[in-house]
Amino acid sequence: MSAPRIPAPLQSPASPTSEARSVLRAKTIATRVTPEELAEVETAAEGAGKTVAEWLRELALKAARERPADPTELMLAEVSALRYMLLNLFHATAQANAEGKHLLPDSVLKIRDQANMRKLADARKLLAEFLSQEGPDGGKP
Repeated sequence: MSAPRIPAPLQSPASPTSEARSVLRAKTIATRVTPEELAEVETAAEGAGKTVAEWLRELALKAARERPADPTELMLAEVSALRYMLLNLFHATAQANAEGKHLLPDSVLKIRDQANMRKLADARKLLAEFLSQEGPDGGKP
């Protein structure tokens, strides 16, 4: 006597890839976004040919795993972020003052977030230029 066979469930087009199915993902990360932000995220995920969940997961894990190679890179990344923030805050404040306005707290947070997003890439670029003995304009120092 054999056990009854249960047919395998049909796979829908939105089924996760074999890679995603091989790992049990039991935890959820949630965040709130505006309708405009959601539209941006959906467009970016669609452009990458991924579901929103896949795109967000890959992006979050990439950022979480991105680490400076050494303490010099870490320090340069922080100095680079500080420089970016100061220059952009000075510029934004001067522009707001010229228009008779004040710099809004959200603008400051946006500048901080932009500095954090780019600091490691900027530090790596500066280090690569230094190590290749070329300045930013391609000439010798």
